[in-house]
Amino acid sequence: MNTTIQHKRTLAVFAFIAAGLGLGVPAHAAQATATAGGTVVTPIAITPTIQLAFGKFAAAVGGTITVSTSGARTVSGVVGMSGPATSAARFDITGEPGSTYTITHSGSTVLTNTGGAGETMALAKFSDLTGADGTSGEATSGTLSAGGTQSLYVGGTLTVAANQVPGVYAGNVIATVEYN
Repeated sequence: MNTTIQHKRTLAVFAFIAAGLGLGVPAHAAQATATAGGTVVTPIAITPTIQLAFGKFAAAVGGTITVSTSGARTVSGVVGMSGPATSAARFDITGEPGSTYTITHSGSTVLTNTGGAGETMALAKFSDLTGADGTSGEATSGTLSAGGTQSLYVGGTLTVAANQVPGVYAGNVIATVEYN
């Protein structure tokens, strides 16, 4: 037998075995490339710039003091006195321009006498994004401006008991923001 014929038979047998075992070389291959990427945005942040302040008052018969989201104070049943200015809390929010976010509110539902034995006054909070004299409701979402900013204003109604123990009362107003 001729060695060329023998060599061709050996190659044919090898190719047959390789194909049967899945070791064959593909007749045609194709390749494609996709890109991968992402965008890092400015983190959302919130900063308190003004504190919620109810000012001074006398509480002989008890009642309520309301500070609107614009900082205006109204009193009912208590005597409002001059002294420290009243103000709504203001939080400045910054982040990615045009982005939407959610707002959650927490913190004190009472103000506690800092020098007393646990005396408290109930606090009901409300908020808006305009500071437009609101006295109810709660802002739960917002959209950052083209400059990446927005403000949140928080007011509240303080319930004062008859003959409330004198002293400085304090608590926390907390607002949390998160991108949608």
